[in-house]
Amino acid sequence: MRRLGCNPRVDWKAAVESVGLTFHTHLQGETPQPYWCESAYYEFTAAEVDRLEKAIRDLHYLLIDVAEQVVARGLWERLAIPEHAVPMIERSWQADDFSLYGRFDLAFIPGGEPKLLEYNADTPTSLVEASVAQWHWLQAKQPGMDQFNSIHERLIDAWKRYGSLYPSLRLIDFTSVSENLEDEQTISYLVDTAQQAGFRTRWTEIGEIGYDNDRQCFVPGGGPDAEPIVACFKLYPWEWLFREEFGQFITEAPTFWIEPPWKALLSNKAILALAWEQHQGHPNLLPCFFEPEPLGGSFVKKPKLSREGANITIQRKGDLPTSTGGDYGQDGYVYQALADLPVFDGIRPVVGGWVVDHEPAGMGIREADGLITDNFSRFVPHCFAC
Repeated sequence: MRRLGCNPRVDWKAAVESVGLTFHTHLQGETPQPYWCESAYYEFTAAEVDRLEKAIRDLHYLLIDVAEQVVARGLWERLAIPEHAVPMIERSWQADDFSLYGRFDLAFIPGGEPKLLEYNADTPTSLVEASVAQWHWLQAKQPGMDQFNSIHERLIDAWKRYGSLYPSLRLIDFTSVSENLEDEQTISYLVDTAQQAGFRTRWTEIGEIGYDNDRQCFVPGGGPDAEPIVACFKLYPWEWLFREEFGQFITEAPTFWIEPPWKALLSNKAILALAWEQHQGHPNLLPCFFEPEPLGGSFVKKPKLSREGANITIQRKGDLPTSTGGDYGQDGYVYQALADLPVFDGIRPVVGGWVVDHEPAGMGIREADGLITDNFSRFVPHCFAC
């Protein structure tokens, strides 16, 4: 694994915008900063890619095994899952409801084993850049190299399998919050993959979705004659839905949700501590606990429920802590051992390993100048020798 400098394409902004990556630049204060960065790239060996692919597969099924124990042993309180949400999650789990995708965040030192930082199993983003933007970069800049990236094809195949499982659900509604460019483009891309698989689609801002009491179903804000929402892809976290007024109707409406309710188990960082309890010493896990004492004064404190690197504290024994702000933490924390990240001239990359329909599908790299990867961290493309 190497970080190599290169010259960006002269028309790189137009190139990434043409494939849907319109959020390639963001503001830090009043200063524009690149989110998409192609002045560098990461080069892997084929053996390293094989190791990452195996780790992604192993971790996905390991965490499914841990989730099985949560359901079987009733460990809901340890995940801060509200009591009224439990029956819905149990039904979804027992039915093995279809799951489209997820993204692992991994620490990977060349020559070592990938280590799980967390699993973005419910509402993962950085999809457009991982699936299509870096693939087009590869064709333009490194055509003789390969890339760990079959995300696009696997998404279309996954929608087709969904169609074979639920042949009556040919209309898929998509919903997310408005005025969030990354969410909008992620949804737009997923709509395109569903349409390529032969589905009718419809988008509604989540605040516009209503509940029809007479028909006992969700509707897309179009009045009493609106076609019901029978299958819905939501880019909106389950823990938010469970706690909102909207959520009281979820157990009553016959809507099929993607991601399914059982994904609330895997997207909860408490699953990291439970995984260590049940699979202590696994080569792809970091020690993780519900209290800091076993880690001897050096740890990463993470809210059980959080997004985009918010409310993270890194504590090294004898040093002052490094923390990020945010509005999370009310549901409790886990304490994870510090991970070794490679450092390239002060830059620390994290590997995002994608799962589509329960199989490894590719990766993307986010890099930070500091210790914590957050929503300002850059996305950098990768390749490996054929």
